[in-house]
Formats: sequence, C-alpha cells, structure tokens
Amino acid sequence: MTHRACLGHQRDWIVAGMKRAGDSRHTNDWATRQLQGTAARPPGWAAERRERSDRRRRVWWSLWYGSFLPRRRRPPRRLDDSRFHYLDWYSAHLLAVSVGILVLSATDAFLTGILVLSGAHELNPVMSAALYRGVAIFTALKMGITGVSIVLMVVLARYRFMRLIRVELLMYAVLLIYIWLIGHEISMLKAAGG
Repeated sequence: MTHRACLGHQRDWIVAGMKRAGDSRHTNDWATRQLQGTAARPPGWAAERRERSDRRRRVWWSLWYGSFLPRRRRPPRRLDDSRFHYLDWYSAHLLAVSVGILVLSATDAFLTGILVLSGAHELNPVMSAALYRGVAIFTALKMGITGVSIVLMVVLARYRFMRLIRVELLMYAVLLIYIWLIGHEISMLKAAGG
C-alpha cells in the first residue's frame, strides 16, 4: 500500500512497488544466484578452502599451550602499554598460584599456633599482638590480609612493580617463600619435639 503523499495529481505512482518474495522471475543478480546456489564459480575456485583439523576442537592442547606460551606481547611495544590496564579475564595459572598461597598461609597460621604453644615467639609485631589477643583474631587477620593482597596482585598481574618485575612473577616468589617458611616451621617442630 502506498501512502497518499506518494500519489501524484493524476494518480501516477511515484514509488515503485516491491517484488514479492515468491516471485521467481529470472534475475541477473550474481549475489542472488550465489545465495540460491545457481551461480557459476570462477575458475580456480576450490570447493572447500578450510582445513579439516579445526584448532577449536583441541581444547586441552589450547589450555596447555596458552598457559605456558601465551601469544600476548611480553614487553610493551607502545608507550601506552606500560600503564595499568584493567583486565576481566586472567590466566588460569594465577588461580593455581592464588589458591596455593592461601592454602600455605592457612598452614602457616596453624603451624605458628602450634609453635607458640611449644614456646616459640612470633617475630611479626602486628601478628604477635593479634595472636596474644586470640587465635580467631590472629587467623582472621592473617587470612584477610593475605586474601586482599592476593586479589590486588591478581588484578595487577600484568603491571610491572617499580617498572622492573611483573607482579605475576612476584606471586610466584611469594609462593616459594611460603613453601620455604612451611619447611622451616616443620623443621622447628621436629627440633622442639625430638
């Protein structure tokens, strides 16, 4: 239906009517023929150009390769890349390091409590004051500080601390320090017990 404004004084149609969808008259439009599957292919046109092995089907290989050899740029190529940029997707290995630090921190709190009962002293003055106020306060403060620190380190994982070392590598350093600390506390327990 055409609007009255499109009609002239002599009722000449200004707007041409549209073709109907079922109109199967011969078209000379190459795109229409290609969509219908009747267009002739140009010479040298391969039937299927995609490779048979789809890289999206190799899920485990992608996870393994992407975790250890990511394709993102390591050093920034542009000056703007050295500033902080918030990410909403983080590497899977950061989760493993974060969980490892939290578990070792809880183990450290448990072993510290046992060592203090055996006669040892807490060297950290803040934690020492919290420990002598109560074990629950000590544990809550230790896990709270550790949890907040880990969240901040994960958010800043791609940032360079003092423009020298990536925070991601500092997380690995904290994990190694906690492993050493747990080993030292176990050796102190063995010395105190034997």
